[in-house]
Amino acid sequence: MAKRIVRRVFVGALVLLVLIQAIPYGRDHDNPPVTGEPAWPSPRARGLAKRACFDCHSHEVVWPWYSHIAPMSWLVRMDVEEAREHLNFSTWDRPRMYDAQEAAEEVEEGAMPLPRYLWNHPEARLSAEEKAELVAALKTIARDRRGGEGD
Repeated sequence: MAKRIVRRVFVGALVLLVLIQAIPYGRDHDNPPVTGEPAWPSPRARGLAKRACFDCHSHEVVWPWYSHIAPMSWLVRMDVEEAREHLNFSTWDRPRMYDAQEAAEEVEEGAMPLPRYLWNHPEARLSAEEKAELVAALKTIARDRRGGEGD
């Protein structure tokens, strides 16, 4: 009896997984052109940001295989859309003021990169030294964006 219930639940879950693939949201991935980047204080700082931030906060996202399979595609797409709204290193030339200072604070506090992102992207983990360097770079970018006004 229990075996039959487990089997039905498994088959039902499998059928549901196949059916949700018909929902188109999340599988249409785009990387619009880069129109402007911040003036990075060093190539190393840009490299750290690329490694830890660009897969959500840029138009240079590397879309992993699971980003094409629902329901993970939904989560990945939502995360990238939301991340680009808050901070997008690929549209720095646009009038919208992205807050590099806030990004620096989030990296410093360990809120970014998101812990769930790090599960599948261990290369995005930053050492204490790398984190300090990225934070300093983001603060420099924020100060330059404000025209050199205070920290």
